[in-house]
Amino acid sequence: MRVLVTGGAGFIGSHVTSTLATAGHDVRVLDCLHPAAHGDTPSTVDLGVPVTVGDLRDADTVGRAVSGVDAVVHHAAMVGMGVDLADLPEYVGCNDLGTAVLLAAMARVGVGRLVLASSMVVYGEGAYACPRHGATRPAARAVADLAAGRFEPRCPACAAPLTPHLVDEDARLDPRSVYAATKVAQEHLAAAWAHASGGSVVALRYHNVYGPGMPRDTPYAGVAAIFRSALERGTAPRVFEDGGQRRDFVHVSDVARANLAALHATEGPAGLRACNIASGRPRTVGEMATALSAVFGGPPPVVTGEFRAGDVRHIIASPARAAHHLGFTADVAFDTGIAEFATAPLRGAVTRR
Repeated sequence: MRVLVTGGAGFIGSHVTSTLATAGHDVRVLDCLHPAAHGDTPSTVDLGVPVTVGDLRDADTVGRAVSGVDAVVHHAAMVGMGVDLADLPEYVGCNDLGTAVLLAAMARVGVGRLVLASSMVVYGEGAYACPRHGATRPAARAVADLAAGRFEPRCPACAAPLTPHLVDEDARLDPRSVYAATKVAQEHLAAAWAHASGGSVVALRYHNVYGPGMPRDTPYAGVAAIFRSALERGTAPRVFEDGGQRRDFVHVSDVARANLAALHATEGPAGLRACNIASGRPRTVGEMATALSAVFGGPPPVVTGEFRAGDVRHIIASPARAAHHLGFTADVAFDTGIAEFATAPLRGAVTRR
């Protein structure tokens, strides 16, 4: 199959590109080498496949890129929490306008198969239950509570402590950051495209992806890269809140395999189908930082009590749908993945714009 991978030179995208090519697909890449992911002076890209350096928002560039392909695997996006709201136009432009231009080009030339890199951030908080009121969705945590060290969400009806549960793909979408809002918009745009064109979309809702090739020293990276960057500088990872936030850390090689499985699943019926891509074995952020520091041989993490408005407390995933519909289950054990990640190369420093 001839496949275009947008953002195929990035952290996750490069692993996806390699996996698809190894599986025998004819892969080409479109990537703008955005400074938030590649730094101000990115090195020459050598992925072993044809690479076009161009902006997804440019209709002519995208039209040429999608010409003759059978499917698109869409990873081009600004990711992470960003620096502040000054990033908002760039997030919307790259993620949503770029996706709209891509979908229009696919409709124009008749490409009807899309794998979309989505994210767990579309859910906001994860799933919770109150001992009295059952399943519930807590409101965003108040800054006053966070400042006082009250990090756990409480029942909106009775203020009782809540128990976190696995979130599945039928959960209500509740974006709580600019990035999250753009990922929800990407899913909605893709669903509208599928409805109008008869196309098929598999939206992969990644949980906390980590592994070789993450960018170092950037506010746009995930927590694993931030901790690893600190260790390379000889400083202790700084763990926000009390370190008890629960996440599902999934290795990038597993994520790449999920993309391969999803590519074949786009042969299915028209419409959009979302799947959590997760290990199914959650850990706390504090546990991850401690494990990484121990394997790296650096200073142990420092729990700071700091917080970021818009962060969620617990989000742990049910991987059942991916297993059922894609035949995908994660293979890389947490200890094995962290041991590799502790010494694996990172990308060069990324400067703030």
